Amino acid sequence: MADPAPGENAQGKDPGRARRGSALEVLGAFLKLGLTSFGGPVAHLGYFRTEFVERRQWLDDRGYTDLVALCQFLPGPASSQVGMALGLGRAGWLGALAAWVGFTLPSAVALILFAFGVAEWSALASSSVVHGLKVVAVAVVAQAVWGMAKTLCPDRLRAGLAVMSALAVLAVPAAWSQIVVIVLGGLAGRFAVRVAHLPPATHRDYGISKPVGATLLAVFGVLLLALPAMAAASGSMLASAVAVFYRAGALVFGGGHVVLPLLQSGVVPPGWVSNASFLAGYGAAQAVPGPLFTFAAYLGAAMQAPLGGWLGGFTLLLAIFLPAFLLVAGALPFWEALRQRSAFQQAMAGINAAVVGVLVAALYDPVWTGAIHDRADFALALAAFALLVFGRVSPVLVVIAAAVVAGVLQR
Repeated sequence: MADPAPGENAQGKDPGRARRGSALEVLGAFLKLGLTSFGGPVAHLGYFRTEFVERRQWLDDRGYTDLVALCQFLPGPASSQVGMALGLGRAGWLGALAAWVGFTLPSAVALILFAFGVAEWSALASSSVVHGLKVVAVAVVAQAVWGMAKTLCPDRLRAGLAVMSALAVLAVPAAWSQIVVIVLGGLAGRFAVRVAHLPPATHRDYGISKPVGATLLAVFGVLLLALPAMAAASGSMLASAVAVFYRAGALVFGGGHVVLPLLQSGVVPPGWVSNASFLAGYGAAQAVPGPLFTFAAYLGAAMQAPLGGWLGGFTLLLAIFLPAFLLVAGALPFWEALRQRSAFQQAMAGINAAVVGVLVAALYDPVWTGAIHDRADFALALAAFALLVFGRVSPVLVVIAAAVVAGVLQR
């Protein structure tokens, strides 16, 4: 019997090339996860591994780990990007779309319905239940800061970068200051942070050529620059909102919670959404399955015309997720060359440290200042934080408990 050709296993199959399936199969698999995946991006990645590595065997552990590493490096919602890439590898471009729709639609619909509830019953926005959602948002963001600081700021240099970033954003509370801080963090990391060099690896073939990948990355960059210019030239609220949400999706490093300050500084100062409504929606987003980026659907539905309702919700949902797709699909053919560049790894380390600082600033304003009004609020937030961090209680249960306790305290 002849030996297998290079790159093939004993059955003559290339382990780097994915087995193909249908977009409908991908949609069904991800819709189930979109209805049941509570717990945030780290939990989502665990659910994905169980479903697609262990149960369905769409790829092996090494291929999955490599994909997760790429999406952790890129800006955007890591779990959603992993899902898009899994769908892409299974059923091509339609598979990527099906994965995103299945994983995102349930929570987006739930949050749009919540926005309708807040708009229909004006008393709901000031109710004890919504106040409880705002208080639990303090605990959720504090948990994100706690976990990210331990992982992304392991030495004095990166801890110092995080502190300086927080001070800068607090001193100049504007959307552009957050972007400047992230850029400066990347520059500081490039020249000051030292990271271990990654070993070379063999990557799975997702069927995207380098010219196509380069085109997608170019489109990402052009939109990032062109959308704000178009919004300024037109004066349109719709164009401005799309630009704000695209920018937020393009510049979020370190997890879904980091989208909070970018969106708040984009939608609250212009008066598109009140700070109270913003925090209520953010709290509600903790109680639904799927990606936290579906918070964009709530904000789009809560705005006034020409946005608002279902159209506004889904328009801004597409705007915030579009850069995530362009980046992951564009970067896949270049991943090995990218991950081997020490300069890239160092810059990312600095960016991640700066992101921790941006999130620390957001924890104070708007999250803390919009939710904590007295000792009872602080006690409730502290208890929720302890349940999340030390008790490892499901965020859904913590959200429900906080809403109930807030209702009792206000009676």
